[in-house]
Amino acid sequence: MSVSETEKMVTIYGLMAEFDAPEALLEAARRSFAEGYRRMDAYSPFPVDGLAEALGFRKTGLPLIVLAGGILGCIGGFYLQYWVSVVDYPLNIGGRPLNSWPAFIPVTFELTILAAALSAVLGLLALNGLPMPYHPVFNVERFHFATRNRFFLCIEAADPKFDRQATGRFLESAGSQGVYEVEY
Repeated sequence: MSVSETEKMVTIYGLMAEFDAPEALLEAARRSFAEGYRRMDAYSPFPVDGLAEALGFRKTGLPLIVLAGGILGCIGGFYLQYWVSVVDYPLNIGGRPLNSWPAFIPVTFELTILAAALSAVLGLLALNGLPMPYHPVFNVERFHFATRNRFFLCIEAADPKFDRQATGRFLESAGSQGVYEVEY
C-alpha cells in the first residue's frame, strides 16, 4: 500500500498548534482568521480577552431563547392563576372580582424568572453541544496541558481552506511550539 493510499484511509479531525503564551494564541487566531480559516477553535486554561472575536465568533441566539422562556413563563403563570380563580374554582370573597390581577403579580413574576433561567441553562447546553464526554482533541497526547499552562489552536479538516501540508506549515509559521494531527 502506498503512502497516499494510507493517508486517504486515515481521516483526521484537524491540526492543532500548541502555544506557550495567551498573546501568541491570540495572534495566531487573528492570523488564521485573516488567512481565511473559519472552522477553528482555541483551548486555554483561562479566558483570553479578545479570543472569541479573533476566532470569528458572533452573537448567539441565547438571549432570544431566554426572552421566549421568560414570556412563556409569564403567560403560563398568569393563565394558571386566572384559570384556577375564574374558570375552574371561582370563589367570590367579599365581593372582590374573580380576576384580581394585582394578586397574580408575585406568582407571575416568579414563574417568569424560573422559566427564563431554565431556558437559559437548557439553551446554553444545547447551543454548546453539551454534554460532550468525548471530543477528538482529547486524542492529542499533550492536550491535557490545556488545563494547566498551554494554549492550543485547532483548525478543523472540515474547513474549506484546509490542506494538511499547507495548514501545517502555516501553523508552524505562526510561532507554535508544535503542530499535532488530531485523529478521530
